[in-house]
Amino acid sequence: MRHNVAHRKLGRTSEHRMALLRNQAHALLLHERIETTVPKAKELRPFVERLITIAKRGVASGDPSSQALHARRMVLEDLPDQAIVSKLFNTIAPRFAERPGGYTRILRIGSRRGDAAELAQIELVGSEYTPEQKSIESPDAGSSEESKSVTKPKKGVGERLRAAARRIRSPKQTDGGLSKGQAKSQTRGTTRKSTAPRKQGGS
Repeated sequence: MRHNVAHRKLGRTSEHRMALLRNQAHALLLHERIETTVPKAKELRPFVERLITIAKRGVASGDPSSQALHARRMVLEDLPDQAIVSKLFNTIAPRFAERPGGYTRILRIGSRRGDAAELAQIELVGSEYTPEQKSIESPDAGSSEESKSVTKPKKGVGERLRAAARRIRSPKQTDGGLSKGQAKSQTRGTTRKSTAPRKQGGS
């Protein structure tokens, strides 16, 4: 019996499971949003939030000689990538400086085609699509207007969730509105009609 044994095994050995979590944490901190199965997302959540908490402690200390360096080395044990660790300490940890916890969000987006595994999108809170400011220079360089800002509309969590579910549920359409698998199965089952008449009588 698995009494007092925490966490899911995910059908892997300990080494494989830790490698999986480290790779997914690397991808999540790099892209700030990934899609995976629900059990993997639930296991990844505390793993990533612990790293963010360690980074917050290092940033809050402000002393590069003691706690900040120790926190960076603790994170490097799980994420041996200097670029990701720098992003974690310089960008992500200051973003959550006033937040006491709950740095990630899990959104269920439906079932995967093929094995019907329940999929989820895990993302960092605050990593929603932000309006991008694009500066357009005026055609006349001597005019008083220097640039104009163009903003894209912001997508909410619900819109992104619906878009991800639509992408999973609607396969790519090919011949006459049929998916590739359906078209192949229809052509595979067809047989040629023979023009010769059937022989009458028994064998």
